[in-house]
Amino acid sequence: MNNNKKLVIAYSGGLDTSYCAVYLSQDLGYEVHALCVNTGGFTQEDLKTIESNAYKMGVSTFKAIDAVSTFYDKVVKYLIYGNVLKNNTYPLSVSAERIVQAIEIIEYAKTIDAQFIAHGSTGAGNDQVRFDMIFQTLAPHIEIITPIRDGKLSRKQEIDYLIENGIAMSWEKSQYSVNKGLWGTSVGGAETLTSLKALPEEAYPSQLQKEGKEQVKLTFKKGELIAVNGKEQSSELAIQQLNDLASSYAIGRDIHVGDTIVGMKGRVGFEAAAALITIKAHHLLEKHTLTKWQLQHKDYLSSFYGMHLHEGQYLDPVMRDMEAFLESSQAKVTGDVYVTLQPYHFTLDGIESVNDLMNAKFGTYGEENKAWTASEAKGFIKIIGNSNKIYNQIHQES
Repeated sequence: MNNNKKLVIAYSGGLDTSYCAVYLSQDLGYEVHALCVNTGGFTQEDLKTIESNAYKMGVSTFKAIDAVSTFYDKVVKYLIYGNVLKNNTYPLSVSAERIVQAIEIIEYAKTIDAQFIAHGSTGAGNDQVRFDMIFQTLAPHIEIITPIRDGKLSRKQEIDYLIENGIAMSWEKSQYSVNKGLWGTSVGGAETLTSLKALPEEAYPSQLQKEGKEQVKLTFKKGELIAVNGKEQSSELAIQQLNDLASSYAIGRDIHVGDTIVGMKGRVGFEAAAALITIKAHHLLEKHTLTKWQLQHKDYLSSFYGMHLHEGQYLDPVMRDMEAFLESSQAKVTGDVYVTLQPYHFTLDGIESVNDLMNAKFGTYGEENKAWTASEAKGFIKIIGNSNKIYNQIHQES
């Protein structure tokens, strides 16, 4: 028994963390302090319910931290700057949240002098790596407890244990594991454990509510979304407003297939209406306002940034280096992007910006030239083709 030993548990109120709270407090005798870090997935009513249930699980205290703005400032804005889509598909909706949640949890554990910290990750997923790496780096003196991973427990075993301990809360009702946050919602179920099956319509949290078309104006200032349809507000509120508009058209659904940190292939469904629209709209604005070489170098650095974030390497200083580059690249990314929403998809209509490089006085591409003569064009083409000519002259036989 570990009587009077303080333990902070990363608590969401789901099956895994509920099992951990009961097991750690009742069976192992820890003084369990539940911390729920809200990165956009919970309403105030949700948090009240989670708190009420947490005490039923035997925790000594419950605390909820609003980390939506922190999540945006530390992570989301750089994902927008970089137009980050893992495998050209997934906006790192939930995986990106884990970093901020882990940092908030470990900082809270320090403030109450906790000797232990716990999370409900299994031994087969990515989250165990993200949580443990942050915890080990920021507080190597705090011991990490992981009952689900250590016990290799199945969902059924967890449910049976909770029922045996008088915690009956209809755990079997939901067939799908749903994790919601500011930057999107992940959806896992029996179908995503296969390589073939698609998630059914009812698995997605947002159902189709609107028909027809609706144009939306998105306003960016130095790469950040600051207004939707002219309503200026904080970027996180603008993202939430856009998500409310677009999710009513059931936009943003897909299934991501990727390489996990632990070396297996993984498959997960998601809906991320605001994330996908924001990234695509931002990228379109960049095409108009950034130079050829800015776009090229941003592309591969953004890919590395997303990969390192996904792999839990957030605390490596190279991430701050890449963030500095990404932020610098946004100095001229200001303007409006017009997007049309319709059932299940969206289209990018165009942009308006004082920094639009298409407005140059040199002429119109493919139509007229005002900056050089025909003979100058011929000389340029002759010189630019020299390397090809030299290579082909030397290697004529091959």
